Amino acid sequence: MPKVDYTTEQIKEIAREENVRFLRLMFTDVSGMIKNVEVPISQMDKVLDQKMMFDGSSIEGFVRIEESDMYLYPDLTTWMIFPWEAEHGKVARLICDIYNADGTPFAGDPRGNLKRVLCHMQELGFTSFELGPEPEFFLFQLDQDRKITKNLNDHGGYFDFAPMDLGENCRRDIVLELEKLGFEVEASHHEAAPGQHEIDFKYADAIDACDSIQTFKLVVKTIARKYDLHATFMPKPMEGIAGSGMHCNMSLFKGNENAFYDENGELELSQTAYQFLAGLIKHARAYTAVCDPTVNSYKRLVPGYEAPVHVAWSGHNRSPLIRVPSSRGLSTRLELRSVDPSANPYLALAALLEAGLDGIQNELVPPEGVDRNIYVMTEDEREKAQIFDLPSTLHNALKELKNDSVILEALGSHIYENFIEAKQMEWAAFRQTVSEWEREQYLELY
Repeated sequence: MPKVDYTTEQIKEIAREENVRFLRLMFTDVSGMIKNVEVPISQMDKVLDQKMMFDGSSIEGFVRIEESDMYLYPDLTTWMIFPWEAEHGKVARLICDIYNADGTPFAGDPRGNLKRVLCHMQELGFTSFELGPEPEFFLFQLDQDRKITKNLNDHGGYFDFAPMDLGENCRRDIVLELEKLGFEVEASHHEAAPGQHEIDFKYADAIDACDSIQTFKLVVKTIARKYDLHATFMPKPMEGIAGSGMHCNMSLFKGNENAFYDENGELELSQTAYQFLAGLIKHARAYTAVCDPTVNSYKRLVPGYEAPVHVAWSGHNRSPLIRVPSSRGLSTRLELRSVDPSANPYLALAALLEAGLDGIQNELVPPEGVDRNIYVMTEDEREKAQIFDLPSTLHNALKELKNDSVILEALGSHIYENFIEAKQMEWAAFRQTVSEWEREQYLELY
Protein backbone atom coordinates (compact mmCIF):
# COMPACT_ATOMS: atom_id res chain seq x y z
CA MET A 1 0.00 0.00 0.00
CA PRO A 2 1.43 3.40 -0.91
CA LYS A 3 2.48 5.47 2.07
CA VAL A 4 1.05 8.95 2.55
CA ASP A 5 2.68 11.23 5.11
CA TYR A 6 -0.49 12.82 6.44
CA THR A 7 -0.35 15.78 8.79
CA THR A 8 -2.73 15.99 11.74
CA GLU A 9 -4.58 18.84 10.00
CA GLN A 10 -5.03 16.79 6.82
CA ILE A 11 -6.46 13.90 8.80
CA LYS A 12 -8.89 16.19 10.62
CA GLU A 13 -10.01 17.71 7.31
CA ILE A 14 -10.52 14.30 5.66
CA ALA A 15 -12.48 13.08 8.68
CA ARG A 16 -14.81 16.09 8.41
CA GLU A 17 -15.31 15.73 4.65
CA GLU A 18 -15.93 11.96 4.82
CA ASN A 19 -18.21 12.07 7.88
CA VAL A 20 -15.98 9.81 9.95
CA ARG A 21 -17.73 9.13 13.24
CA PHE A 22 -15.45 6.59 14.92
CA LEU A 23 -11.72 5.97 15.13
CA ARG A 24 -10.38 2.43 15.46
CA LEU A 25 -6.93 2.48 17.05
CA MET A 26 -5.36 -0.84 16.06
CA PHE A 27 -2.34 -2.73 17.36
CA THR A 28 -1.17 -6.34 17.53
CA ASP A 29 -0.54 -8.47 20.60
CA VAL A 30 2.29 -11.00 21.00
CA SER A 31 0.16 -13.87 19.66
CA GLY A 32 -0.54 -11.89 16.47
CA MET A 33 -4.17 -11.04 17.26
CA ILE A 34 -5.39 -7.66 16.05
CA LYS A 35 -6.61 -5.52 18.94
CA ASN A 36 -8.28 -2.15 18.84
CA VAL A 37 -9.58 0.67 20.98
CA GLU A 38 -12.52 2.37 19.29
CA VAL A 39 -13.30 5.97 20.21
CA PRO A 40 -15.77 8.54 18.88
CA ILE A 41 -14.49 11.25 16.57
CA SER A 42 -14.79 13.72 19.48
CA GLN A 43 -11.56 12.17 20.81
CA MET A 44 -9.63 12.96 17.61
CA ASP A 45 -7.44 15.66 19.17
CA LYS A 46 -6.52 13.45 22.10
CA VAL A 47 -5.61 10.61 19.73
CA LEU A 48 -3.47 12.78 17.45
CA ASP A 49 -1.74 14.38 20.46
CA GLN A 50 -0.64 10.86 21.57
CA LYS A 51 -2.57 11.15 24.84
CA MET A 52 -4.87 8.14 24.40
CA MET A 53 -4.27 5.61 27.18
CA PHE A 54 -5.42 2.00 27.58
CA ASP A 55 -5.05 -0.85 30.07
CA GLY A 56 -2.11 -2.95 28.88
CA SER A 57 -2.64 -5.60 31.57
CA SER A 58 -5.71 -6.89 29.71
CA ILE A 59 -3.68 -7.69 26.57
CA GLU A 60 -1.92 -11.06 26.29
CA GLY A 61 1.85 -10.75 26.59
CA PHE A 62 1.86 -7.09 27.57
CA VAL A 63 2.27 -6.10 31.24
CA ARG A 64 1.20 -6.92 34.79
CA ILE A 65 -1.75 -5.16 36.37
CA GLU A 66 0.47 -2.96 38.57
CA GLU A 67 2.07 -1.37 35.48
CA SER A 68 -0.93 -1.31 33.19
CA ASP A 69 -1.19 2.29 31.92
CA MET A 70 0.06 2.49 28.35
CA TYR A 71 -0.20 5.00 25.49
CA LEU A 72 -1.28 4.50 21.88
CA TYR A 73 0.94 6.48 19.48
CA PRO A 74 -0.82 6.52 16.09
CA ASP A 75 1.23 6.17 12.91
CA LEU A 76 -0.35 8.84 10.70
CA THR A 77 0.79 7.08 7.51
CA THR A 78 -1.66 4.27 8.34
CA TRP A 79 -4.75 6.50 8.23
CA MET A 80 -7.48 4.61 6.37
CA ILE A 81 -11.26 4.88 6.11
CA PHE A 82 -13.02 1.51 5.93
CA PRO A 83 -15.44 1.20 3.00
CA TRP A 84 -18.06 -0.51 5.20
CA GLU A 85 -19.87 0.10 8.52
CA ALA A 86 -21.24 3.43 7.26
CA GLU A 87 -24.76 3.22 8.75
CA HIS A 88 -23.89 5.56 11.64
CA GLY A 89 -21.08 7.36 9.88
CA LYS A 90 -17.80 6.03 8.61
CA VAL A 91 -15.09 4.28 10.63
CA ALA A 92 -11.42 5.12 10.16
CA ARG A 93 -8.40 3.33 11.51
CA LEU A 94 -4.91 4.23 12.65
CA ILE A 95 -2.31 1.59 13.47
CA CYS A 96 -0.54 2.45 16.69
CA ASP A 97 2.76 1.80 18.40
CA ILE A 98 2.63 1.14 22.14
CA TYR A 99 4.50 3.36 24.59
CA ASN A 100 5.03 3.17 28.33
CA ALA A 101 3.61 5.80 30.68
CA ASP A 102 7.06 7.44 30.85
CA GLY A 103 7.08 8.01 27.07
CA THR A 104 9.50 5.22 26.14
CA PRO A 105 8.70 2.55 23.52
CA PHE A 106 7.14 -0.57 25.05
CA ALA A 107 9.44 -3.58 24.62
CA GLY A 108 6.47 -5.95 24.30
CA ASP A 109 5.01 -4.22 21.24
CA PRO A 110 5.66 -6.51 18.23
CA ARG A 111 5.51 -3.61 15.75
CA GLY A 112 7.90 -1.52 17.84
CA ASN A 113 10.20 -4.52 18.21
CA LEU A 114 10.42 -4.90 14.43
CA LYS A 115 11.39 -1.23 14.19
CA ARG A 116 14.20 -1.95 16.67
CA VAL A 117 15.51 -4.79 14.50
CA LEU A 118 15.28 -2.58 11.40
CA CYS A 119 17.59 -0.11 13.17
CA HIS A 120 20.16 -2.91 13.44
CA MET A 121 19.78 -3.49 9.70
CA GLN A 122 20.39 0.19 9.00
CA GLU A 123 23.53 0.16 11.15
CA LEU A 124 24.88 -2.47 8.75
CA GLY A 125 24.35 -0.15 5.78
CA PHE A 126 21.00 -1.33 4.39
CA THR A 127 18.09 1.03 3.98
CA SER A 128 15.08 -1.28 3.75
CA PHE A 129 13.92 -4.87 4.16
CA GLU A 130 11.24 -5.66 1.58
CA LEU A 131 8.55 -8.32 1.93
CA GLY A 132 6.12 -9.72 -0.62
CA PRO A 133 3.70 -12.04 1.25
CA GLU A 134 1.52 -14.76 -0.29
CA PRO A 135 -1.19 -15.45 2.33
CA GLU A 136 -3.61 -18.34 1.80
CA PHE A 137 -6.94 -18.94 3.53
CA PHE A 138 -9.94 -21.27 3.53
CA LEU A 139 -13.62 -20.41 3.17
CA PHE A 140 -16.10 -22.46 5.21
CA GLN A 141 -19.88 -22.27 5.01
CA LEU A 142 -21.95 -20.83 7.87
CA ASP A 143 -25.15 -22.52 8.98
CA GLN A 144 -28.53 -20.83 9.32
CA ASP A 145 -27.51 -19.55 12.76
CA ARG A 146 -24.31 -18.12 11.20
CA LYS A 147 -22.15 -20.58 13.09
CA ILE A 148 -19.10 -22.10 11.42
CA THR A 149 -19.61 -25.52 9.83
CA LYS A 150 -17.00 -28.02 8.63
CA ASN A 151 -18.29 -27.65 5.07
CA LEU A 152 -15.88 -26.03 2.63
CA ASN A 153 -17.43 -23.56 0.23
CA ASP A 154 -16.39 -25.46 -2.93
CA HIS A 155 -14.55 -28.46 -4.34
CA GLY A 156 -12.30 -26.54 -6.71
CA GLY A 157 -8.58 -26.97 -7.23
CA TYR A 158 -5.56 -24.94 -8.30
CA PHE A 159 -6.56 -22.06 -10.62
CA ASP A 160 -10.12 -23.40 -11.02
CA PHE A 161 -12.95 -20.98 -11.80
CA ALA A 162 -16.74 -20.88 -11.50
CA PRO A 163 -18.80 -23.02 -11.25
CA MET A 164 -16.13 -25.17 -9.51
CA ASP A 165 -14.76 -22.17 -7.60
CA LEU A 166 -17.84 -20.98 -5.72
CA GLY A 167 -15.71 -18.51 -3.78
CA GLU A 168 -14.88 -16.57 -6.92
CA ASN A 169 -17.39 -13.77 -6.29
CA CYS A 170 -16.36 -13.49 -2.65
CA ARG A 171 -12.68 -13.41 -3.60
CA ARG A 172 -13.34 -10.81 -6.31
CA ASP A 173 -15.22 -8.65 -3.79
CA ILE A 174 -12.28 -8.96 -1.37
CA VAL A 175 -9.92 -7.77 -4.11
CA LEU A 176 -12.15 -4.78 -4.89
CA GLU A 177 -12.31 -3.79 -1.24
CA LEU A 178 -8.54 -4.14 -0.90
CA GLU A 179 -8.01 -1.91 -3.93
CA LYS A 180 -10.33 0.71 -2.43
CA LEU A 181 -8.02 0.68 0.60
CA GLY A 182 -4.93 1.23 -1.54
CA PHE A 183 -3.64 -2.33 -1.95
CA GLU A 184 -1.93 -3.15 -5.24
CA VAL A 185 -3.22 -6.69 -5.76
CA GLU A 186 -0.98 -8.66 -8.11
CA ALA A 187 -2.93 -11.93 -8.33
CA SER A 188 -5.85 -13.82 -6.82
CA HIS A 189 -6.78 -17.41 -7.50
CA HIS A 190 -8.13 -20.65 -6.15
CA GLU A 191 -5.42 -22.66 -4.42
CA ALA A 192 -4.72 -26.41 -4.56
CA ALA A 193 -7.15 -27.55 -1.85
CA PRO A 194 -10.97 -27.35 -1.95
CA GLY A 195 -12.17 -24.08 -0.45
CA GLN A 196 -8.65 -22.63 -0.40
CA HIS A 197 -7.72 -19.25 -1.86
CA GLU A 198 -4.72 -16.99 -2.30
CA ILE A 199 -4.46 -13.24 -2.87
CA ASP A 200 -1.01 -11.73 -3.46
CA PHE A 201 -0.23 -8.04 -3.10
CA LYS A 202 2.81 -6.00 -4.03
CA TYR A 203 5.91 -6.08 -1.87
CA ALA A 204 6.61 -3.24 0.53
CA ASP A 205 9.05 -2.40 3.31
CA ALA A 206 8.76 -4.63 6.36
CA ILE A 207 6.57 -2.42 8.57
CA ASP A 208 4.14 -1.53 5.77
CA ALA A 209 3.98 -5.15 4.63
CA CYS A 210 3.16 -6.40 8.13
CA ASP A 211 0.54 -3.67 8.55
CA SER A 212 -0.94 -4.79 5.23
CA ILE A 213 -1.06 -8.45 6.30
CA GLN A 214 -3.05 -7.53 9.41
CA THR A 215 -5.39 -5.28 7.41
CA PHE A 216 -5.73 -7.99 4.77
CA LYS A 217 -6.89 -10.54 7.36
CA LEU A 218 -9.50 -8.10 8.66
CA VAL A 219 -10.84 -7.37 5.16
CA VAL A 220 -10.97 -11.05 4.15
CA LYS A 221 -12.91 -12.06 7.26
CA THR A 222 -15.29 -9.08 6.98
CA ILE A 223 -16.19 -9.65 3.31
CA ALA A 224 -16.50 -13.42 3.74
CA ARG A 225 -19.22 -12.91 6.36
CA LYS A 226 -21.25 -10.98 3.80
CA TYR A 227 -21.33 -14.15 1.70
CA ASP A 228 -22.33 -16.32 4.67
CA LEU A 229 -18.80 -17.72 4.73
CA HIS A 230 -16.12 -17.90 7.39
CA ALA A 231 -12.57 -17.16 6.31
CA THR A 232 -9.88 -18.85 8.36
CA PHE A 233 -6.11 -18.47 8.34
CA MET A 234 -5.73 -21.65 10.40
CA PRO A 235 -2.79 -23.49 8.80
CA LYS A 236 -4.41 -26.93 8.45
CA PRO A 237 -8.18 -26.90 9.07
CA MET A 238 -8.84 -30.24 7.30
CA GLU A 239 -6.82 -33.44 7.08
CA GLY A 240 -6.04 -35.02 3.72
CA ILE A 241 -5.65 -31.73 1.81
CA ALA A 242 -2.98 -29.05 1.57
CA GLY A 243 -2.70 -26.49 4.36
CA SER A 244 -2.41 -22.71 4.14
CA GLY A 245 0.98 -21.07 3.96
CA MET A 246 2.17 -17.50 3.73
CA HIS A 247 5.31 -17.66 1.60
CA CYS A 248 7.57 -14.69 2.35
CA ASN A 249 9.52 -13.14 -0.54
CA MET A 250 12.36 -11.13 1.00
CA SER A 251 15.04 -8.75 -0.22
CA LEU A 252 17.40 -6.14 1.23
CA PHE A 253 17.89 -2.75 -0.39
CA LYS A 254 20.55 -0.07 -0.30
CA GLY A 255 18.74 3.00 -1.54
CA ASN A 256 17.27 2.08 -4.93
CA GLU A 257 19.60 -0.91 -5.37
CA ASN A 258 18.54 -4.47 -4.57
CA ALA A 259 21.41 -5.79 -2.45
CA PHE A 260 20.59 -9.39 -3.44
CA TYR A 261 21.26 -8.80 -7.16
CA ASP A 262 24.61 -9.13 -8.90
CA GLU A 263 24.51 -9.66 -12.67
CA ASN A 264 27.98 -11.24 -12.49
CA GLY A 265 27.25 -13.53 -9.52
CA GLU A 266 26.33 -17.19 -9.60
CA LEU A 267 22.60 -17.34 -10.41
CA GLU A 268 22.96 -13.53 -10.61
CA LEU A 269 22.85 -13.43 -6.82
CA SER A 270 25.18 -11.22 -4.77
CA GLN A 271 27.44 -12.35 -1.97
CA THR A 272 25.04 -10.55 0.38
CA ALA A 273 22.17 -12.72 -0.89
CA TYR A 274 24.14 -15.92 -0.31
CA GLN A 275 25.16 -14.82 3.18
CA PHE A 276 21.57 -13.87 4.05
CA LEU A 277 20.47 -17.25 2.68
CA ALA A 278 23.07 -18.99 4.85
CA GLY A 279 21.70 -17.21 7.91
CA LEU A 280 18.18 -18.36 7.07
CA ILE A 281 19.46 -21.94 6.74
CA LYS A 282 21.45 -21.80 10.00
CA HIS A 283 18.58 -20.52 12.15
CA ALA A 284 15.69 -22.28 10.39
CA ARG A 285 14.84 -24.71 13.17
CA ALA A 286 14.68 -21.90 15.75
CA TYR A 287 12.62 -19.34 13.84
CA THR A 288 10.13 -22.05 12.88
CA ALA A 289 8.60 -21.62 16.36
CA VAL A 290 7.88 -17.98 15.50
CA CYS A 291 6.88 -18.47 11.85
CA ASP A 292 4.72 -21.55 12.56
CA PRO A 293 3.51 -20.76 16.08
CA THR A 294 0.57 -23.10 16.68
CA VAL A 295 0.13 -26.79 17.42
CA ASN A 296 -1.84 -26.98 14.18
CA SER A 297 1.03 -25.45 12.14
CA TYR A 298 2.91 -28.75 12.25
CA LYS A 299 0.01 -30.66 10.70
CA ARG A 300 0.81 -28.62 7.57
CA LEU A 301 4.58 -29.21 7.65
CA VAL A 302 4.37 -32.86 6.58
CA PRO A 303 5.40 -34.62 3.34
CA GLY A 304 2.96 -34.88 0.47
CA TYR A 305 1.16 -31.53 0.59
CA GLU A 306 3.66 -29.08 -1.00
CA ALA A 307 4.73 -27.60 2.34
CA PRO A 308 8.48 -27.75 3.10
CA VAL A 309 9.79 -30.35 5.53
CA HIS A 310 13.53 -30.16 4.88
CA VAL A 311 15.98 -27.30 5.42
CA ALA A 312 17.58 -26.72 2.02
CA TRP A 313 17.44 -24.24 -0.84
CA SER A 314 17.14 -24.28 -4.61
CA GLY A 315 17.16 -21.96 -7.56
CA HIS A 316 14.82 -24.26 -9.45
CA ASN A 317 12.54 -26.73 -7.65
CA ARG A 318 9.89 -26.07 -5.02
CA SER A 319 10.48 -28.88 -2.54
CA PRO A 320 13.10 -27.12 -0.32
CA LEU A 321 12.49 -24.61 2.45
CA ILE A 322 13.91 -21.68 0.47
CA ARG A 323 13.46 -21.00 -3.23
CA VAL A 324 15.10 -18.38 -5.41
CA PRO A 325 12.40 -17.16 -7.84
CA SER A 326 13.62 -16.51 -11.40
CA SER A 327 13.07 -12.71 -11.46
CA ARG A 328 16.21 -10.60 -11.21
CA GLY A 329 17.10 -6.92 -11.00
CA LEU A 330 14.95 -5.08 -8.48
CA SER A 331 12.77 -8.21 -8.11
CA THR A 332 15.63 -10.47 -6.92
CA ARG A 333 14.44 -12.19 -3.76
CA LEU A 334 14.53 -15.23 -1.51
CA GLU A 335 11.24 -17.04 -0.95
CA LEU A 336 10.81 -18.75 2.43
CA ARG A 337 8.05 -21.33 2.09
CA SER A 338 7.55 -22.52 5.68
CA VAL A 339 5.78 -19.48 7.17
CA ASP A 340 2.05 -19.88 7.74
CA PRO A 341 -0.62 -17.18 8.17
CA SER A 342 -1.14 -17.85 11.89
CA ALA A 343 2.24 -16.19 12.48
CA ASN A 344 2.51 -12.74 14.00
CA PRO A 345 4.00 -11.01 10.93
CA TYR A 346 5.97 -8.45 12.96
CA LEU A 347 7.66 -11.18 15.02
CA ALA A 348 8.24 -13.43 12.02
CA LEU A 349 9.92 -10.64 10.04
CA ALA A 350 12.07 -9.62 13.01
CA ALA A 351 13.28 -13.22 13.40
CA LEU A 352 13.93 -13.72 9.69
CA LEU A 353 15.76 -10.42 9.34
CA GLU A 354 18.06 -11.10 12.28
CA ALA A 355 18.73 -14.62 10.96
CA GLY A 356 19.76 -13.18 7.61
CA LEU A 357 21.81 -10.37 9.13
CA ASP A 358 23.69 -12.92 11.22
CA GLY A 359 24.68 -14.62 7.98
CA ILE A 360 25.93 -11.31 6.57
CA GLN A 361 27.81 -10.23 9.70
CA ASN A 362 29.57 -13.59 10.04
CA GLU A 363 30.03 -14.07 6.27
CA LEU A 364 28.33 -17.46 6.38
CA VAL A 365 28.37 -19.72 3.32
CA PRO A 366 25.22 -21.71 2.49
CA PRO A 367 25.34 -25.41 1.58
CA GLU A 368 25.03 -26.33 -2.08
CA GLY A 369 21.62 -25.78 -3.61
CA VAL A 370 19.47 -28.89 -4.13
CA ASP A 371 17.88 -29.26 -7.55
CA ARG A 372 16.44 -32.74 -6.97
CA ASN A 373 13.05 -33.51 -5.47
CA ILE A 374 14.03 -33.84 -1.80
CA TYR A 375 10.92 -35.90 -1.01
CA VAL A 376 12.28 -38.86 -3.05
CA MET A 377 15.83 -38.68 -1.63
CA THR A 378 16.91 -41.30 0.92
CA GLU A 379 17.92 -40.33 4.43
CA ASP A 380 21.59 -41.03 3.57
CA GLU A 381 21.39 -38.83 0.48
CA ARG A 382 19.89 -35.99 2.50
CA GLU A 383 22.56 -36.32 5.19
CA LYS A 384 25.39 -36.16 2.61
CA ALA A 385 23.78 -33.03 1.12
CA GLN A 386 23.61 -31.39 4.59
CA ILE A 387 19.82 -31.40 4.48
CA PHE A 388 18.12 -31.59 7.87
CA ASP A 389 14.48 -31.57 8.91
CA LEU A 390 12.32 -28.82 10.28
CA PRO A 391 10.88 -29.43 13.79
CA SER A 392 7.96 -31.85 13.65
CA THR A 393 6.01 -30.33 16.56
CA LEU A 394 5.57 -27.02 18.32
CA HIS A 395 7.29 -28.57 21.36
CA ASN A 396 10.43 -29.39 19.34
CA ALA A 397 10.41 -25.97 17.69
CA LEU A 398 10.28 -24.24 21.08
CA LYS A 399 13.30 -26.27 22.24
CA GLU A 400 15.23 -25.05 19.19
CA LEU A 401 14.15 -21.46 19.84
CA LYS A 402 15.40 -21.56 23.42
CA ASN A 403 18.90 -22.52 22.21
CA ASP A 404 19.29 -19.83 19.54
CA SER A 405 20.61 -16.53 20.90
CA VAL A 406 20.21 -14.70 17.56
CA ILE A 407 16.47 -15.36 17.33
CA LEU A 408 16.05 -14.59 21.03
CA GLU A 409 17.69 -11.22 20.43
CA ALA A 410 15.36 -10.66 17.48
CA LEU A 411 12.36 -11.00 19.79
CA GLY A 412 13.81 -9.19 22.79
CA SER A 413 13.56 -10.61 26.29
CA HIS A 414 10.04 -9.31 27.07
CA ILE A 415 8.41 -10.75 23.96
CA TYR A 416 10.46 -13.94 24.09
CA GLU A 417 9.48 -14.74 27.68
CA ASN A 418 5.78 -14.08 27.07
CA PHE A 419 5.81 -15.94 23.75
CA ILE A 420 7.48 -19.00 25.27
CA GLU A 421 5.10 -19.03 28.25
CA ALA A 422 2.00 -18.81 26.03
CA LYS A 423 3.23 -21.50 23.65
CA GLN A 424 4.24 -23.89 26.41
CA MET A 425 0.74 -23.56 27.84
CA GLU A 426 -0.70 -24.23 24.39
CA TRP A 427 1.42 -27.37 24.01
CA ALA A 428 0.54 -28.58 27.52
CA ALA A 429 -3.18 -28.17 26.77
CA PHE A 430 -2.80 -30.07 23.50
CA ARG A 431 -0.95 -32.94 25.21
CA GLN A 432 -3.85 -33.39 27.62
CA THR A 433 -6.44 -33.56 24.86
CA VAL A 434 -7.68 -36.96 23.67
CA SER A 435 -8.60 -36.74 19.97
CA GLU A 436 -11.28 -38.55 18.00
CA TRP A 437 -8.49 -40.21 15.99
CA GLU A 438 -7.10 -41.77 19.17
CA ARG A 439 -10.51 -43.12 20.16
CA GLU A 440 -11.01 -44.59 16.70
CA GLN A 441 -7.58 -46.23 16.77
CA TYR A 442 -7.35 -47.51 20.34
CA LEU A 443 -10.67 -47.63 22.17
CA GLU A 444 -11.78 -51.00 20.81
CA LEU A 445 -8.32 -52.43 20.11
CA TYR A 446 -7.05 -52.09 23.67
